[in-house]
Amino acid sequence: MEETAKEKTRLLSPKIDSVFQVLFGEVGSEFITKELLEAILGEEISDVDLSNNPVLRRFYPEDKMGILDVLVRFNNNTTCNIEMQMVNTGEIIERMLFYWAKAFTKNIKKGENYHNLERTIVILILNGEIPKLKDIDFITQYKLIETKERKIILTNLLELDIIEMTKIHRNKGNKDKRKLLDWLYFLENPESKEVVKIMKNNEGVKKAKEKLEEISNDPIMQRIADWKEKYILEMNTTKTDGYNEGLEQGQKLGEINEKKEIAKKLKQENISLELISKTTGLSIEEIKRL
Repeated sequence: MEETAKEKTRLLSPKIDSVFQVLFGEVGSEFITKELLEAILGEEISDVDLSNNPVLRRFYPEDKMGILDVLVRFNNNTTCNIEMQMVNTGEIIERMLFYWAKAFTKNIKKGENYHNLERTIVILILNGEIPKLKDIDFITQYKLIETKERKIILTNLLELDIIEMTKIHRNKGNKDKRKLLDWLYFLENPESKEVVKIMKNNEGVKKAKEKLEEISNDPIMQRIADWKEKYILEMNTTKTDGYNEGLEQGQKLGEINEKKEIAKKLKQENISLELISKTTGLSIEEIKRL
């Protein structure tokens, strides 16, 4: 009976940022997040701290709609921001730099020595491609490096990693990146036959699939994922139509409407007006009128 129930569960897509954040950013997900990071960064990770992430299953964090991230601190000296992005807004590189700068400067308090600054990484997993990276690998890594002769890395404190999901099937036979590809196939389609095979030899992916099944049975996460899917569809449709000015206006309108919809749902959950205001950015008067 249990197997039948699991088969009937519609798994939420881990590419939806709200699902991705709960899957990898929730306290209790340390093992699968560690496994994912090791596959991306190619280095051994000892401890993982996820305590700085909001509890998305109860509240919708105040942020631009469509942009959620996973904040990870690992090995006691590294801060990492992981973003799963479904829509390329055209400002992705600039936003990565902004996120990096914001996280980097949080590592030091006024009056402290610059030696207290820590290695800070931003990882972007994009469900698409970046035009200027068209002819290179599905994963690229960027640091501050001397550009002319010696190619010396100036510092390891800055690192940006970009993964373009639409390129992964072109690299199916890449044995050097097998572990990372296993994770990306899971993100692409966790119900595929390929992922079933991967789970037999990859404990991290197996546990991620089990947690995704649990998330997919959570009514709150089902509602949030539905909202996000509608938002993504609207943004992709607007972008395809090619109205540049309309895209910006439509995106702002979509963000406002989604915030209102979320506020309505939170009111139904008897969440306080003050907390709804804080988590959606709407004023208390706006929320009362809903």
